[in-house]
Amino acid sequence: MAEIRLAAEARAERGSAASRRMRHSGRVPGVLYGHGTGPVALTVDGRELRAALAAGGSNALFDLEVGGEVHLAIAREVQQHPVRHTVAHIDFQLVARDELVHGDVPVQLVGDPIEVNRGGGTVEHVVVSLVVRAKPAELPAAIEVDISGLSIGDAIRFADLRLPRGVNCELDPDTVIAVAAPPRVEAAESTTAGETAEAAAGGESAEG
Repeated sequence: MAEIRLAAEARAERGSAASRRMRHSGRVPGVLYGHGTGPVALTVDGRELRAALAAGGSNALFDLEVGGEVHLAIAREVQQHPVRHTVAHIDFQLVARDELVHGDVPVQLVGDPIEVNRGGGTVEHVVVSLVVRAKPAELPAAIEVDISGLSIGDAIRFADLRLPRGVNCELDPDTVIAVAAPPRVEAAESTTAGETAEAAAGGESAEG
């Protein structure tokens, strides 16, 4: 993953009132921590941060410039405004190029499941993200899962995925990532038929 250059400014003001002023001026408050160093309060330009996150995803790798020094960091926690969905606060974690770090990587379903659509079914996305372990530069922005070959009744499990080189995940191999479900009407009719058969069997037993 390419490193994204991002300028930051150290900040002395703390508290919610100060944070609101920063956000009103287009800055996003945050903190830089890790590797045994005390947390450094900072701000970054909101527009530049949004562009960086859009380009690199939630596991973007930053060359974060603070006070003339450049730090290699990842965005460990991004807090969003509950209504506007803008970035309200960001935590950066210092990392080393050769250390292994954890990241929450989204799972994206790609491809057109023609057979499922033809049969009126739907593809249910069961696992939407994976916690993986890799070197900072090898953390993927997303893991794509091709669903184009699915037919109704098929399932894609974790064992079927091909993770990028250098990326590890300890999920159970049998965990279902996506499943091609039958049409809801057909499923409902099957359930109703089963309940009717059970009721009839119960009635016959009672009469006997």
